Amino acid sequence: MQSTLGEQLRKRTREGALYEKLPQGKIRCFACGHRCVIPPGREGICRVRFNENGILHVPWGYVDGLQLDPIEKKPFFHALPGAMTFSFGMLGCDFHCGYCQNWVTSQALRDPVAGTPPLSISPKEFVDLAARYEARAVTSTYNEPLITSEWAVAIFKEAKARGLVCSFVSNGNATPEALDYIRPWVDLYKIDLKSFKDSAYRLLGGVLQHVLDGIKVVHEKKFWLEVVTLIVPDFNDTSEELRDMARFIKSVSPDIPWHVTAFHKNYRMTDHNNTTARKLVQAAEIGYEEGLHYVYAGNLSGEVGDYEDTRCPSCQKVLIERSGYEILSNKIRNGACYHCKTPIAGYWE
Repeated sequence: MQSTLGEQLRKRTREGALYEKLPQGKIRCFACGHRCVIPPGREGICRVRFNENGILHVPWGYVDGLQLDPIEKKPFFHALPGAMTFSFGMLGCDFHCGYCQNWVTSQALRDPVAGTPPLSISPKEFVDLAARYEARAVTSTYNEPLITSEWAVAIFKEAKARGLVCSFVSNGNATPEALDYIRPWVDLYKIDLKSFKDSAYRLLGGVLQHVLDGIKVVHEKKFWLEVVTLIVPDFNDTSEELRDMARFIKSVSPDIPWHVTAFHKNYRMTDHNNTTARKLVQAAEIGYEEGLHYVYAGNLSGEVGDYEDTRCPSCQKVLIERSGYEILSNKIRNGACYHCKTPIAGYWE
């Protein structure tokens, strides 16, 4: 008899690191901002971290999705321009966003039509593949990497030993404990700021303040951080809300790049219009008006003017010219503007 996906995943686990034991066999998981208290025999909100006899079991020893991508696709615009990153995902998420583009992996075990069979692999085998494809970085993505932090660290330890850069593509629902755990191994960190309203975050399965705190702590711990907002019409696209987001990012650091990207009807959210290029440009203009140094309008290449390019915040010279994920020119020299020598924030080498 063929085993269910859940049964397959339970065989691919080991004891986690991000938890504490509580009375009566309960445990508290620290992987994400939910900080689930899990009784014996039960799962956390993510559905992939579970309590078995007072021990937290976490995903291990598999991937569900492998892809060689330009690092700009993650998107990281201020890290190793033009480099390729070898991306991997697992299954499960601590949110349940109705417009998730990776719902087949993220909503596994929550949605009966989601999920694909896992591929068993070792950290060495994964990094061997990355080296074969001449990747300069590896990325944990496609599902929420915080809930599979232990496995990501196992891969990243091997990757670091080979000189690769390591990155997380995350919803930002982080805890200080999880960030301390991954910090020695993770260089780049992308966070989705999905809204600036707690009511909207509750619909997605999260809490706004947890994500705002995550952005602050990621920056404080000196990961290279870039923030992405998917602009969804009639959900998070008012000028007031976009301005609130830009002001918050600036309050953390004006050097954090902010990517505003276009929503396309997907998964369970098909009753909202697709985002127009005009709306993306308006959002990018708001970001600059509020004092951010680097704002990008993404995933409608050729329709957003020069909002794909990196400019020097001092002299306004174009430093990196892009078309989609392709680098057309790069005039950053030793981490600075070629013209006025202003340092440009980023992870350049």
